[in-house]
Amino acid sequence: MVKKIVILISLILFFSCSSKKQNKDVLKRATFSNPVLKGFYPDPSICKVDSSYYLINSTFAYFPGIPIFKSDDLVNWKQIGNALDRSEQLDLEGLEVSQGVFAPAISFNNGVFYIINTIVGGKNNFIISATNPSGPWSNPTWLPKVEGIDPSMFFDPDDKTYVIFNSTPPNNSPEYDGHRTIKIIELDVENLKTVGEPKIIINKGAKPEDKPIWIEGPHIYNKNGFYYVMAAEGGTAEDHSEVVFRSKNILGPYKSFKNNPILTQRNLQRDRKNPITSTGHVDIIEDNSGNWWGVFLGCRPYDVDNHFNTGRETFMAPVKWKYDWPVFDLGGDAVRDNYQITLRKPLTNVESVNSDFIDEFNTDTLAYDWLFLRTPKEKWYSLLNGELTINTRSETTSGISNPSFIGYRQKHLFGNVTTNLSFKAVAENEKAGLIAFQNETHYYYLCKSLKNNTPVVQLLKSTENGTEEITFKSIKERDEISFKIEAKGAYYNFYYSINNTDWRVLNENVDARFLSTKKAGGFVGTIYGMYTTSSGEKSTNKAVYHWFRNKNIN
Repeated sequence: MVKKIVILISLILFFSCSSKKQNKDVLKRATFSNPVLKGFYPDPSICKVDSSYYLINSTFAYFPGIPIFKSDDLVNWKQIGNALDRSEQLDLEGLEVSQGVFAPAISFNNGVFYIINTIVGGKNNFIISATNPSGPWSNPTWLPKVEGIDPSMFFDPDDKTYVIFNSTPPNNSPEYDGHRTIKIIELDVENLKTVGEPKIIINKGAKPEDKPIWIEGPHIYNKNGFYYVMAAEGGTAEDHSEVVFRSKNILGPYKSFKNNPILTQRNLQRDRKNPITSTGHVDIIEDNSGNWWGVFLGCRPYDVDNHFNTGRETFMAPVKWKYDWPVFDLGGDAVRDNYQITLRKPLTNVESVNSDFIDEFNTDTLAYDWLFLRTPKEKWYSLLNGELTINTRSETTSGISNPSFIGYRQKHLFGNVTTNLSFKAVAENEKAGLIAFQNETHYYYLCKSLKNNTPVVQLLKSTENGTEEITFKSIKERDEISFKIEAKGAYYNFYYSINNTDWRVLNENVDARFLSTKKAGGFVGTIYGMYTTSSGEKSTNKAVYHWFRNKNIN
């Protein structure tokens, strides 16, 4: 008997030691950098299926809409498609840049992925679905009773499905500017139809007596016997924040967390080093190791006045559950530019969405992260033998139609973008080159054209009614020319090269704040675009682009 006990204890010790050794070998600590998605990737929503994570963002009036990212470790993200990549799914004609696709939310249930979303300026709220997250996604099913913005879906353990969304105040009578509510309505998920009438579950916000503004971006979670509603509050600028409520019943009443907000940077010193501002619009997820994380939007200003050109980006930070409430564990008051994460396997060197980018146009389709300004109604570009040919058309970036523009997000406060093209203007209205675009009235255009029948390179600046010339230089006519825009925080430098080697300055220290969200308004970030136009007149000309590069120079 004693011998058996000794053997049993030995086995227990052996397996215990083996388990500890295995865990030590398997669990790895790694450091990731914020933002996890650099550039104009706002309003993140995330879901987990098996051991993989899927994340989506707003795209407003850019096409294709709603990028789909996949990760196996929450650190390395790869874009695997776009949810709205067909013209019949998404018509953006006539919409301003900051209208369109607002705050999509992704979820998964019984083998099906769902995205619910708002088209501001369109038919409002809809659902699309797919069995494969890379697509194809279905055409929209519209939800007329979901009146508001920022809807998300929740699959209750009791087998009911709900939609929660930002909406109007009681009796549609606001008590003050920015007075909004969170409403909930049941959804027949088989037929994608709402059931009954919406109900207000949160009025005004976390502290109604303070008249909070713009309660929005809600998500519901079920944990610890509670239903939790998390929502953004305070608007999307420096006062942005995230608040949380809970209830034993999904329909309420909901109690506000006494320590709200659970995330904000609005009370920190403006002159702090490497600030991250405007944080909010959170979605949380449990990782494969049982730890919780929040993804949220934030901004990286380059001065104390909160000017930034990279738009609202996707950040991530740890979340802890304390006394049955989710709270951010930032390691201090400020969101940090890096955190540690526990992984089941070491990080691999995969191509990151944040890496330097080069496209030599040697494929027959454009990469997923290229953007059109609104929905193309015709095929006005082609890819062949390492060349991207773009038709010179009458539409301009000052209008609200679809111009001959193919863009890539500015991802770095300090970086440069370069391209090489062949173009010969036959009239002064014809232009081709490289644009730094924020919206219809805020952009810089570095281009090749004619002036007094002489070939020139020009730097144009947008106005309320079109463009004005900042500077120009005459050049000898050549088949090819290269352009470079260099971002240096609050300034842009503009260069050209006639031999693709020696860069010549066209203009330096041009005010980048003109393209900042604070000056230009709206919800997007700067987009670098290959762009050609005949400025409202018909043309048969073409611009042929040979390569495009975007590089970080921090």
